Amino acid sequence: MAKLKLAIVVGSNRRESINRKLAQALAKLASDSFEPSFVQIDDLPLFNQDLEPNRPEPTLRLKREIEAADAILIVTPEHNRSIPAVLKNAIDWASRPYGRNSWAGKPVAVTGTSGGGVGTAVAQNELRMIMTNLAGVVVGSQVFITFKEGLIDAGHNVTDEGTRSFLKGFVDGFAKTAGKLAA
Repeated sequence: MAKLKLAIVVGSNRRESINRKLAQALAKLASDSFEPSFVQIDDLPLFNQDLEPNRPEPTLRLKREIEAADAILIVTPEHNRSIPAVLKNAIDWASRPYGRNSWAGKPVAVTGTSGGGVGTAVAQNELRMIMTNLAGVVVGSQVFITFKEGLIDAGHNVTDEGTRSFLKGFVDGFAKTAGKLAA
């Protein structure tokens, strides 16, 4: 069976983002079932409906990448009890113009990490609500990962066996559901 195309969206534009590190580890864990690729969002202009008639190329690229994917994984931090502005901007660009929403019908899994136990809980709730409103098919329950130094090594391996096993179950469950939806 062919691997599903997985578009990974990291809700941070920080170079050393712990959520980017988690996303890279998840991509590695998911590589048995998915063909993962990362979607760039840090070069998108701020959403402005006035730009829709002559959309900037980065916004067109974003839509192409989301539309080409069989499934979407969003890994996000939480900013001020919400989703980061860079992520909301990408969501808005991919949902427009009206009637051409790229998120519709896509299986979407959501997770995030922080130094606290449930530091991304509110962002994940908000993101799940937004994706449902945009007709994305939100898959699975919330997954909270407490990030500690050394949890993910330079090769994108999860060093803690319990966490690695948990995350592998998360991506395998997502792959199984996304595969059923794709069929």
